[in-house]
Amino acid sequence: MTLLKRAALCLLLISLIACASPASAPVTPVEIFTMPPDIVIPTPPACNILDIAPTPGPETPSLFPLESADDHARGAESPSITITTYVDYQDSRSQFFVNVTNQLLEEYPQDVRVIYRPFPLVAVLDKSALAVQAAEAAQAQGKFWEMNDLLYAQHDFWVQILPADFEQWLLAQASALGLDPARFKSDFKSEATAAKVQAYVDEGNRIGIPGTPLILINGQIYNGPRDHGSFKDIIALILLGKRQFKTCPQLTVETNKEYLATLHTEKGDVVIRLFADQAPVTVNSFIFLARNGWYDDITFHRVIPNLFAQTGDPSGTGKGNPGFYVITEINSALKFNRPGMVAMVNSGPDTSGSQFFITYAPAAQFDGQYTIFGQVISGMDVLASLTPRDAQPGTETAPGDKLLNVGIEEQ
Repeated sequence: MTLLKRAALCLLLISLIACASPASAPVTPVEIFTMPPDIVIPTPPACNILDIAPTPGPETPSLFPLESADDHARGAESPSITITTYVDYQDSRSQFFVNVTNQLLEEYPQDVRVIYRPFPLVAVLDKSALAVQAAEAAQAQGKFWEMNDLLYAQHDFWVQILPADFEQWLLAQASALGLDPARFKSDFKSEATAAKVQAYVDEGNRIGIPGTPLILINGQIYNGPRDHGSFKDIIALILLGKRQFKTCPQLTVETNKEYLATLHTEKGDVVIRLFADQAPVTVNSFIFLARNGWYDDITFHRVIPNLFAQTGDPSGTGKGNPGFYVITEINSALKFNRPGMVAMVNSGPDTSGSQFFITYAPAAQFDGQYTIFGQVISGMDVLASLTPRDAQPGTETAPGDKLLNVGIEEQ
């Protein structure tokens, strides 16, 4: 069994990003469930720590080689996310994904590192090996990235010309890149460079790479969508892992007290009366998260007009959680029978995390499914002014309105 086939058995939880709800399904507030189906969260205790990361960290073991001095890499020196990709310069799919990674490097300079490993498809592409030879010859003069970027920038031109013409074009480009033309030509034609290209081919075949680009995230094979938006979601979830809590919040809420929460948004304030007597575990968790900055500077990631506004996920993906789940507290006396009901999102019984939604109108279809833990007492006009937003996997969505922070007052 090849290394790739063995590695493919390690399914990534991040591939859940590729899953979209059926178009015919009713619109409901949802946190995409990231726990494996064979893990059952018990009703007692009232809170459970999640010991499974939503995405692989850089310390996760990999069947692929770690970065070495021979690799071509750029980006953060101490990254949280390393994207390794086996690419071919002539392959248009590789060109597309390299453009995506270039965007990510600009957006996350302190968090993302990208390793490019050539795998020239010499059996099917006529200039694949020549392009790698050019990049390696430029590397000999410290200009790998300049040649690399030129090859991708001019991809649509050179893929259409004959190999002999491509060689002449490369020699002409060497001077423009500040290379010594004579040395570049010598290195381009050398047996050492040809041997290096063949080594790339042999290594790819040994692994069993079926095509390019092959993408690894922190050493694990990624088979999900390859668009920019999907990778931003993945990065956001990995970075969120640094903020997740390792223990459940201590129960400190007092059921005989009244608690008010003020959502300070960029559109104005929304004041909520919390039902500490009706949903003490949920209110306690909400207050804990608010006081620990979990809700600071995040987005209303899902706003469905006339139905609800949803927030509470710092990753902005709708897939994040605080590292623990609390029980579902259903009180038959509380119904979604008026606007402004505040409830905790869940993906099944006893899976409430940090995401919550506020209804715009009566929504009896939600009764008995979600913990109602508060009621808006002022600011429904602010909620009504929020920008509609319903991001879908594989699509770019404009940023949502900001929740700046949540203030808690005891009375």
